[in-house]
Amino acid sequence: MRKLIMWNVTTLDGYFEGEKNWDLSFHNTIWGPELEKLSREQLHSADFLVFGRVTYEGMAAYWKNAESENAEIAKLMNSIPKLVFSKTLKEDDLRAIGWNNTTLINKNASAEISRLKAQGGRDMYVFGSADLSTTFINDDLFDEYRIGIAPVILGSGRPLFKQGISSRNLSLVSAQQLSTGGAVLTFVKKS
Repeated sequence: MRKLIMWNVTTLDGYFEGEKNWDLSFHNTIWGPELEKLSREQLHSADFLVFGRVTYEGMAAYWKNAESENAEIAKLMNSIPKLVFSKTLKEDDLRAIGWNNTTLINKNASAEISRLKAQGGRDMYVFGSADLSTTFINDDLFDEYRIGIAPVILGSGRPLFKQGISSRNLSLVSAQQLSTGGAVLTFVKKS
């Protein structure tokens, strides 16, 4: 069975972005050789990258023209099939955005992810997409949570885990200290 994996970077106090959309300045505090290696590994193991509309639009704007220090990551981000879940985007919008290998899904997100998981294959990664992630958490679809913890207390912003989500018991399966002072924690569903 194909796994659905959350990958996100948060501050120590739990924010995945600042007060404004795409306020991700704290990402620079965690990025380094270990996260670069993890990024390549995750992308090489992915069948799909999964996004909500807002994250998709921002990621597309960055990656489709990325002059990345790491050309391999940029190439993978642009070549891996992408799923964007949105009830407001239309096919014409996708053509205008122009990020290749994208499929728009405007029906029940959890039903579609369940169908894809049952097909088997390599992993699916949800990057960012806090609203979509809330749906998947509430419907118990994540198999793994990989959270990069930036060594920053932001004080305010948008929390990754919103109030009102379904309670989950998880088990820590790995913890990696990073040379940048951050950490990557990996959790799975508790058996």
